Amino acid sequence: MSIHRTFTSFPSSSSQWKYDVFLSFRGEDTHKGFTDHLHTALEHQGITTFREDLELQKGMAISPQILTAIEESRFALIVLSRNYASSTWCLNELVKILECMEETKTVLPIFYDVDPSDVRKQTGTVAEAFIKHEERFMDDAKKVRKWRAALKKIANLSGWNSKDWYESKLVKDIAEVLWRKLLFSSVENQIVGIDSRLKPINLLLGAGVDDVRFVGIWGVGGIGKTTIARVVHERISNEFEFSIFIGNVRNIVEKGGLVSLQKQLLSGIWMTKDDISNLHEGAMIIRRVLCQKKVLLILDDVNHLEQLESVAGNHEWFGCGSRVLITTRNEHLLIKHGVERRFQVKGLKSEDALQLFSWKAFKKDYPEKYYLILSNRIVSYVKGLPLALEVLGSFLHGRGLSEWNSALGKLGVCNLEIFEALKISYDGLDDNEKKMFLDIACFFNGKDKDRVIEACDVSAVVILEVLIERSLVKILGGRLWMHDSLQEMGRQIILREFPDEPGRCSRLWFREDANHVLSKNTGTEAIEGIVLHPADPGVQVHANAKSFSKMVKLRYLKISNVSIYNGLEDLPDSLHILKWTGYPLTYFPPHFNPEKLLELKMCHSYIKHFRMGTKPLHNLKTIKLSHSLNLVSTPNFEGMPNLEVLILEGCTRLFEVDPSIQVLERLTLLNLKDCKNLAHLPSSVGCLKSLKVLNLFGCSRLTILPEELGYIECLEELDVSRTSIRELPSSIGRLKGLTLMNLKDCKYFMHLPTSVNGLKCLKVLNLSGCTRLHELPEELGHVECLEKLDVSGTTILLELLASLVREVSNLFLLGKSLT
Repeated sequence: MSIHRTFTSFPSSSSQWKYDVFLSFRGEDTHKGFTDHLHTALEHQGITTFREDLELQKGMAISPQILTAIEESRFALIVLSRNYASSTWCLNELVKILECMEETKTVLPIFYDVDPSDVRKQTGTVAEAFIKHEERFMDDAKKVRKWRAALKKIANLSGWNSKDWYESKLVKDIAEVLWRKLLFSSVENQIVGIDSRLKPINLLLGAGVDDVRFVGIWGVGGIGKTTIARVVHERISNEFEFSIFIGNVRNIVEKGGLVSLQKQLLSGIWMTKDDISNLHEGAMIIRRVLCQKKVLLILDDVNHLEQLESVAGNHEWFGCGSRVLITTRNEHLLIKHGVERRFQVKGLKSEDALQLFSWKAFKKDYPEKYYLILSNRIVSYVKGLPLALEVLGSFLHGRGLSEWNSALGKLGVCNLEIFEALKISYDGLDDNEKKMFLDIACFFNGKDKDRVIEACDVSAVVILEVLIERSLVKILGGRLWMHDSLQEMGRQIILREFPDEPGRCSRLWFREDANHVLSKNTGTEAIEGIVLHPADPGVQVHANAKSFSKMVKLRYLKISNVSIYNGLEDLPDSLHILKWTGYPLTYFPPHFNPEKLLELKMCHSYIKHFRMGTKPLHNLKTIKLSHSLNLVSTPNFEGMPNLEVLILEGCTRLFEVDPSIQVLERLTLLNLKDCKNLAHLPSSVGCLKSLKVLNLFGCSRLTILPEELGYIECLEELDVSRTSIRELPSSIGRLKGLTLMNLKDCKYFMHLPTSVNGLKCLKVLNLSGCTRLHELPEELGHVECLEKLDVSGTTILLELLASLVREVSNLFLLGKSLT
């Protein structure tokens, strides 16, 4: 199921494009709001984005740095805001972008709070801007004409109009559309042999026919099933009301169960994922939502019948014209589910296989003269299997004839196994490269690339590049992706190390092996990782006081509901990631000093006081202790200055947040939701200069917010729903970047301060259920960005609301009717 593409005239994407996207915007309009959210979403999707320094925009001439960045970008996103046309910098930038990208059709406009017709006809604020330009550049009319022409061109291109979207959905859609364009419009833009493979699939899909069709694609691992499914999705998805691609179904279910699969499907159609409590309920919701809709649903890598039954039970679940495409290795599974339209994917034809191999081995579509016979022998051995062709070709690229002959010797003449073909490339890695390959195969497949790099050694970036060059790993949507055949090979390498002695294996992921090692103290210094998925139905895992005492190289520990006898003497100081759901003790081992710890996640633990060793935790980025019902206080944060995420949701006995929280200058998320015993926040929260999200939902004993709250300059979301606060601090108006404020069901809340007029970016304000709130300040009418105001359950006079609606043009009012 590998993605196999040929190259155009460029040898690789990295040599031609330094950036995936160049982001052009008017700084003063959208820098702290929309553009920042968009940039974050693009980076999160794994899209490398150039966003210029705001200081540079103060000049008129574009710097060489900007010109180079435009030339080195694959796509350009133009955020056309109200004052975009007034900036000579932006206009010069636009001219350069169109010069570089117009022919390739890689320029995408976003009309943000501006009418596309104003840009096209150059009326409104655009006309006002050009009056000034023509006065200023009377001696250079040619330049002004260039700017006008550029704006007309961009206005005629297909893009997005912000007035048609909620902003969060707009940002998500842009990121997803761009990711798909990058995936299928990259330099490697022609998939070898794809047209001949798609013909029978297209016939089975039956374009234009209004019946509901289930189509199955089956074949061995690495044959190209996922590639075909992705291309089908890219080419026909715009013909459906809903288009959902769920990849790696098998992995999703292994890690999170069938309900997680249902939640992923529903998240693809903008539905909340938290409403499903069991399989039956999930199936009912899916059927109810989709039965009248024309849907394209693609389920990739299905390996059990129950997976299909949970998200695509039968034809009646979907509306007329729907198509459900399933990829699997098991044809019998399709037959049992009643899928009559089935297609077996076979190996590539000889000429296509040679072409794919050549692109990987020689970076062109045909082998070098002296390598032609050897290339044909390899192609013959692997029987047209795309994954093996990619991996072997990448491994042999740049190597001499002797190394080619050595590789052929390892393959043998007959009875080739995919394992042996793929292992040739693995054997060519050095020790550190093998280590990272095995980490990904056993623990990190599908995980966020940047987090994995942080969790590994300092050379991880370089090593990852090697694995990508060898076609052993890909990056999709910012996540590491390893083909399941390569993952199976990696795991087999581990299992073959010491087949009867799991305590001497470097990595453990089977519950039976983990139970043997932890309960019988057979662990050794060889063990580097133990990762058990909570959905595994296997045996109960037991541990004792000395279970971890010999695991001095353990880097990753991810376990759940492990029972411990006689306490715990030790946890390895070598840990990088510690995730122990249901940790059964009230304390950490006294000598536990994990200086390399990056993530600590111990939800539903019995921890009472957070005390961990004596050494600082400078690498620690995430603490998550949600629903730890014994926890009464937070740690002293002095020794963890680089913490970015702190989640203590549902810690119902927590009564204080340590004042040392002020040292957390990099903290972006603080979640104290449902900490029902928390009575106050320390004033030192005002020092959290990077904080973007503060969640105090359900902190029912909280009666006052510190005045210093207004000094959290980066705050974007504030949720104080179901607290006992009576008012907001007057400093709230200093939060220039706040986009969402939720005060739902604050029964004692009585009034908003007049300083709310300072909330220049506020888009959503929820006051529903504030039963003591009778009026709104006139200053709220100055919040021009306000889009949604919920006042249901309040006694606010209709006259006040009517006046507000007149003042704020884009306001959508909930909870009261003005007619």
